[in-house]
This record gives sequence, structure tokens and C-alpha cells, in this order.
Amino acid sequence: MKVVVISGGASPEHEVSLRSGKGIADAAASKGHTVAPLVIERDGSWAAGLPEAIRVLLDCDVAIPALHGEGGEDGVLQGFLETLKVPYVGSGVTASAVGLDKQLTKSVLEAHGIPVTPGITLRGADLTDAESAIQQLKAAGIGFPVFVKPNSGGSSIGASRATDLPSLAEALATAAALDSHVLVEQEIVGREIDLSVLEFPDGRVEVGPALEIHADPSQPFFNATAKYDSTATEFVVPAPMDAELANRLRSTALEVFGILGCAGLARLDFFVPADGPPLVNEINTFPGFTPASQFPRMWAAAGLSYADVVDTLIQTAIAKNEGATA
Repeated sequence: MKVVVISGGASPEHEVSLRSGKGIADAAASKGHTVAPLVIERDGSWAAGLPEAIRVLLDCDVAIPALHGEGGEDGVLQGFLETLKVPYVGSGVTASAVGLDKQLTKSVLEAHGIPVTPGITLRGADLTDAESAIQQLKAAGIGFPVFVKPNSGGSSIGASRATDLPSLAEALATAAALDSHVLVEQEIVGREIDLSVLEFPDGRVEVGPALEIHADPSQPFFNATAKYDSTATEFVVPAPMDAELANRLRSTALEVFGILGCAGLARLDFFVPADGPPLVNEINTFPGFTPASQFPRMWAAAGLSYADVVDTLIQTAIAKNEGATA
């Protein structure tokens, strides 16, 4: 197949996307595909120039939008590819757009009875009024500590933990610098467990072995440093758990994937408190995809190599496109 791998992008996750794109391109090439990389610069322009990028896309069999965050994982690029009638890996416009909007995702899941991390969304003047934010948190039954993050961000970029009024004001300013909507969530004491969902060419949708995160204890939480730069962060896969919890997490992951209309792949992040049901924290419709990222780690534990997963994504996208045009 002629495969175009798109990476980079204008979001703060530009560098992570470049690493994901390189890993995917190398894996696709190892499976015998002809790979053409396309990079979107930090300002949103195409490095090759838009006319050349369009030419390359129109000449390919499938595109892999290996972007994270706004402008790539939010449906914008997916809509562009659909306009060009280029088959692509992953979720479509609607699922991508909803999935990147953390509060919208939670609202949709709550409407279907799926427990989510409690939180509120702040915008406008509330972003510079921490005292008003505290009143809104109290009204929602949320108390310190809380986590503050850009509503449509990823990789924990711009995320902070707040324990009082001054730290909340600082956290709001940090997140607001990246997003006009900021999510403030209750801290959940418990286990942090991820699940990966993968769609196969025959239409099967499967969940890989669960992964538990033990963040670098020198970091305040599982922040960007703990994710990408620390050797002290541990990923335990398969995560130890009883059959009841394993089945509940698996069924919830599949249910969320279906409710949001996802396709190809997704990573579901859960909090599992000591008391109460597992909580969906967020979904990533195109999760980090470096060879060291959680998603390929989970499938490696199931016996699928990094290259096997990439090839599965390519073949699934091709099969779905052939089915749609048959």
C-alpha cells in the first residue's frame, strides 16, 4: 500500500506527534508498505506546501493522521481527508471532535449512565477568578485537591494539581494559556488503569490487556515529565486485577467506543477508586504512538508487535473504505 503518515501539528503535542509519526512510518515500511511522511508545522502550515501535500494524499491508498490534540485529533484533519476522499486510519469527524473535548465526552457518557470523573468546566471571566471557581466547585460537591487541565489538551501539557486558592489561581492561568475552556476535576485516590481498543479488518473490535500506571514518585502526578522523560515511571501490563473488575473495565471500554462512534483505535483511561465503580477519565481517539507509548505496550502483551498493530490499522482502514464503496 501507499501510506501517508501525517505528523506534527499546531498543538502543544507537536513533538510527541513527530515521534509517533516516525515510529508508525518505520513500522509501516517494515511491513512492505511504501511510506510518504507529511509534516504539519507548528503554525499549522504543511511543510511540503499545501498543493504538494494534496498531491501526495490523492496518490495514496490510506493516510494515517498521527496527530495529537487540536488540529489533528479533533476532526479537523479528518474532515479535510474526507473532502479529498482519502481513506484514513482512526475515528471520523464526529467521534474525533467529541473525544478531544473532555467535558463533552463526559456529558455524553453520563447521559448513558457511565460513571466519569467529577468536574466542572470554566471559561471567560471565571478563568481569572479563583474564588468564584471555588464556589462553583463547592456547588458541584468537589473539594481540594483538584486537577486543572485544558479541556481539549493532551499529554498532561498545561495540567496542574491545585490544593488551595493560590495554587488554583496559578493552575487556571497555566491551563487558560492553552485553551479557552478549562476543566477542573476532583482528585481520585485509587488506581490509574488504561485500556486499548483495536478494530480489525474483519470488523472485530477487541480490548487489549489492561495497563496500570505507577508514576514517577518524584513528580506531583503523572505529568508530561513522568510520561515522557522519566525512567522511574512504571507501566505494569497486564495489570493485576480480579475477573470482575477486568470484565467491567473491558465492557465499559467497548461501550464507550461504540457510544462515541469511534473507529480503528482508542485508549480509555480509568480511575479505579478503592470504593465505588471505575470512572472514565478520558478517551484518546489517536493516543500516543511512539514505540514506548501505552497503546502499543498493551498490544505487545497480547502478542501483537508494534509493526503488527500499525499494519492492522492500515488493513482495517482499507477494508472499511472498500466496504463503504462496494
